[in-house]
Amino acid sequence: MTREPTPADGRHTADAHRHIADAHRHTADARQPATAASPDTAGPRVAGLLLAAGGGRRLGGRPKALLPYRGRPLVEHAADVLRRGGCDPVYVVLGAARDRVRETARPAGCVLVDNPDWEQGMGTSLRTGLAALPRDGVDAALVSLVDQPGIGAQAVARIRAAYRSPTTLAAAAYEGRRGHPVLLGAAHWEGVARSAREDAGARTYLRAHRTALTLVECADLADPADIDTPEDLHRLN
Repeated sequence: MTREPTPADGRHTADAHRHIADAHRHTADARQPATAASPDTAGPRVAGLLLAAGGGRRLGGRPKALLPYRGRPLVEHAADVLRRGGCDPVYVVLGAARDRVRETARPAGCVLVDNPDWEQGMGTSLRTGLAALPRDGVDAALVSLVDQPGIGAQAVARIRAAYRSPTTLAAAAYEGRRGHPVLLGAAHWEGVARSAREDAGARTYLRAHRTALTLVECADLADPADIDTPEDLHRLN
C-alpha cells in the first residue's frame, strides 16, 4: 500500500540535498590552492637591533634614549620605527641611565638588554646586542641608532628588503655615502662582534668586506643626521 508523503518526508529530503551540496562544496574547496602566506610570514625573519646606550656627553650628559621626541622618549620612537619597518623581534641595548630609561620609556614589545660597558663606546653595545639575539629562527639583524630620528620605517623596510641569504651584508646610503641602518646576515654576526671596538661599531668589518656590501640608496626618504651636540637638538622639533 502506497503511503502518502508527509511534511517530515519533505524536510528529510531537503536535509539530504543540503548535505550532498555541502559535500560537493567541501570537495571543491579541497581542490583550491592554499592562500599564499603574507610576505612578512613567508620572508626572512630580521631582528631589529637598536643601539640606545649613549650618555650624551656632548649634550651635557643627557642620555639620548630619553631625549623627548613627539611627546615620548626618543627610544620609544626609534624602537617603533623598527617594528613598523618589519623587524621582529626588536632588541634595545641600554647603557647610560638604564634604570631611569626602564622606568620612563615603554618600548612596547621589545627585549631590553643592558650593556654595563657602554662608556667604552658603541662597539660594546653592538657586541652586547648581537650576543643577545636568538640564534635559531633569525636570519639577519638590522642595526639602527637611537639618535637619528630622521630615519623612518620606510628606510628600515627598504634595507630589510635587501636580504637574500645569511651572508647578506647591506647598508643604507645617502647620496652614495654609507650610513645606517645596516643589515647583517647571521653569518656575519661573529665576525662583526670580534671587530667591533670603541666607537667604530661595524665600520671596520664593513670596510674589510666592502666588496660584499650592498649599498641601498635612501636619501629620497630619510635624513641620517644625528643628535650629538646642543646645536643638533632642533632636529627633535
